[in-house]
Amino acid sequence: MSNNVTPEKRVKVASNQSAASNQSVSRWFKKNNHGNRLLTLVLFLPPALLLFTIFVILPIGEAGYYSLFRWNGYGEPTKWVEFGNYTRLFKHSAFDTAVWNTLKIILISIVIQLPLALIIALSIYKKSWTNSLFRLIFFLPYILAEVAAGLIWRFVFDGDYGVMSSFTEALNTDSWYILADNNWAFVAILVVLVWKYFGFHMMIYIAALQGVPKDLIEASKLDGASRFQAIWYVKIPLIISGITISIFFSILGALQTFDLIMPLTGGGPSNSTHTLVSYLYTFGITRMNVGFGSAVGVVLFICCVIFAFTYQSTMMKDKK
Repeated sequence: MSNNVTPEKRVKVASNQSAASNQSVSRWFKKNNHGNRLLTLVLFLPPALLLFTIFVILPIGEAGYYSLFRWNGYGEPTKWVEFGNYTRLFKHSAFDTAVWNTLKIILISIVIQLPLALIIALSIYKKSWTNSLFRLIFFLPYILAEVAAGLIWRFVFDGDYGVMSSFTEALNTDSWYILADNNWAFVAILVVLVWKYFGFHMMIYIAALQGVPKDLIEASKLDGASRFQAIWYVKIPLIISGITISIFFSILGALQTFDLIMPLTGGGPSNSTHTLVSYLYTFGITRMNVGFGSAVGVVLFICCVIFAFTYQSTMMKDKK
């Protein structure tokens, strides 16, 4: 640039360049801001990413780091064991039991809980005060806190003072301590899980059923379809999105089952009723094996991520 250019001219040139740059950014923003989508992204994505990083990414990263140490949670972890915690985990028989029990919960949810919820939803989805009353009754268990529900059922199954005690006395048989029975304790937990959560799935199905067009149901009746055929060929296909979401919540909930286990059995007797999360709590947190517990947490996290992405890419791929 010539030395004859005055400082005022340099400032003016810089100002013009800045204005041109701003106009270019403004034009690009307007071009790509389809229906304010870009503006929404700019405003809401950074806080969400920040929170996700602080409360999800960082804890998972720390858990992965601590899982490589034998550490009780005090001071800095120093005993580097590489993948020793993972080797110990996969050789532990109680972990196998916890995995198997979690799979049982998933199986029972899909085979018993969800069909039961669907049958009841089909019976009471129409709007009337009696149906509203039944919906409230069936949904009440879901409102109860898990710990409160667990304590209620612990009393029900108590062989000395509970409902089970009255039942065995009425039959004049020996007391049955079902929650202390290796063969039946987890069956009792499955009963409570079905009772606790079927109302939640029922409400999903009811919401979906109330969106089914009535004229389609009437048309099926005019065509001579029976009630079962109307359900199978008309209602079920139209609420398949609700069923898909219900299965997703059911499996994800099974992987996270903890709150009902602890007040009912605490994982006993003989570690026979642990799920993955109660196993993590018992053998990782309460026994001060934070490194080992972190290894369990990492395995559980990987299971949840694999399931979520697999389910999303297969069962829900048409609903994006």
